[in-house]
Amino acid sequence: MFISFHDLKKEQSRDLDYKITTAIDAISSAFDVCKHRAALAFSGGKDSTVLWHLIRTHFPEQARRMLIIYGNTGVEYPECVRFARQLGKEWGNGSFYEATPGRTENEGLRYRAQQEVLQYLIAEGRVHVVLKDDGKLKSTAALEAACPRYLREKFERERLFWPAGTRKSYLWCVDQYGWPLFGKAASKLKARRINIDCFLAFSKSISEDPKLLEYYNLLKKVKFSQACCDILKKEPSERLQAQLGVDVIFKGLMAAESRQRQINFVTRGYLFKSSREHLGDDSFWHANPLQIWVDDDIWAYIKRFNVPYAPLYDMGWTDKNGVHRKIKRNGCMACGTDLLFKNNHMAMLRHTHPKQWMFYMRYGMAAEIRKIQLARRKSGYSLFDMYDAEDLLETMPCIFDHVDQKEYQFTLDFGEVG
Repeated sequence: MFISFHDLKKEQSRDLDYKITTAIDAISSAFDVCKHRAALAFSGGKDSTVLWHLIRTHFPEQARRMLIIYGNTGVEYPECVRFARQLGKEWGNGSFYEATPGRTENEGLRYRAQQEVLQYLIAEGRVHVVLKDDGKLKSTAALEAACPRYLREKFERERLFWPAGTRKSYLWCVDQYGWPLFGKAASKLKARRINIDCFLAFSKSISEDPKLLEYYNLLKKVKFSQACCDILKKEPSERLQAQLGVDVIFKGLMAAESRQRQINFVTRGYLFKSSREHLGDDSFWHANPLQIWVDDDIWAYIKRFNVPYAPLYDMGWTDKNGVHRKIKRNGCMACGTDLLFKNNHMAMLRHTHPKQWMFYMRYGMAAEIRKIQLARRKSGYSLFDMYDAEDLLETMPCIFDHVDQKEYQFTLDFGEVG
C-alpha cells in the first residue's frame, strides 16, 4: 500500500477499529512472506507493547514462534527495563532476547589522549604520516600507532586508555564520537571525533556551500554526533537478528512521530524488503503495522484491552504554569537530539530522574550545551557568557533544558565612551 501525504492524514483521522483492521492485515502480510523466523523489535515502550498484544491476540500460533528482541542500550529508563523483562517472562514463551552493545576488539586511546597525539605530530611536523592525500585521517588506529613512548607512559598513568574488550557503552560513544545533541539530519559526519578534527583541519575536500560551512563551524566548536544510535541500538539488534536467522522484523513505528517517518511510510508502505548477509539470496522484510496510528490510538487501545504498560508513562511533573506534564516517549535517558524544543528528553529527565540527569550533565553534556548556546547566538549576551557550565548547574540547572532560551539572553549597554 502506497499513499500520498494527503491520504496519510485521512488515514490517521480514521477510528481505532479501522486502524486495528489495517494493522492486522499488515501483520498477516508480513507473516506470509516469512521464510525463516519473525521477530519483534521491542523497546519496552507503549507502541511496541501494543503491537505485541495485537500479534498475540490475532496470530497466537505465529506469536508463540516469534522472537522478541529487546534493545537494551544501557541507557534505558530503569522503569522500562524492569517492565520489558517482566513482560518477556509473561509473554515471551522463552524467546525473549536482549540486544546489548558490542565490545572493542583492541585497546584504544581516549579522545583526550588522541588529541595529544595529534598535537604532538603537528608540532613535530609529522602529521602527514597519518593523513591521506586529501588531508583526511587514514584511521584512528594509524594515529594511535604513531603515539610516542613517553606519551603512552603518560596515558597509562592517567588511565587514558580504553582496554580491549571494553563495552561500547553510551559513555564510550560520547568519548569517541560525541554527544547526541542534534537530530540525525544535523549529524552529517559519523566518523570518530578525532577523524572529524583532522577533516576540519586538513581536508582539501571541504565544501564551499554556505550551509555546510556553517555546519562545519558549529562542529569545530561542539562535540556532537549521532553515532550512539547505531552503536547502541541498530548494530546490536541486527547482530542478534543475524545470529537467530530473522528475516522479518516487526516494529511499532508510527508515521506521526516525525517527518522522516512520514516519508518512509508514503514511499515504502507497511511492508518493505531489503537484504541481509545472513539470508543470502532471500529477502529481509521490515514490517511497520502501526504506521497510521497516533498516540491517542495507542492509549485508547491500551484502555480498551487493558494492556500493561511501563510505569514510566505515569511519571511527570507540574511546570511553572501549573500544567502537569507526563513523559510521552521512552527511548534513551541521555538523548539530547531534541534540545531545540521545550519539554525534550533531557528537560524531562531533570524532573523525573534528577540524579541521572546531573550525572550526564556533569560528565560533559552541560559543557557542550553551553558551547552550542555560544556558537548559535546571533546577538546579545547570556548567562553562558558570564558563568561556566558547572556553576550554572548548581545555581540555574533549568538553563540547560533547551538551547536558544531567549529569557536568559540580554544586551550589554556600555553607554558612551570618552
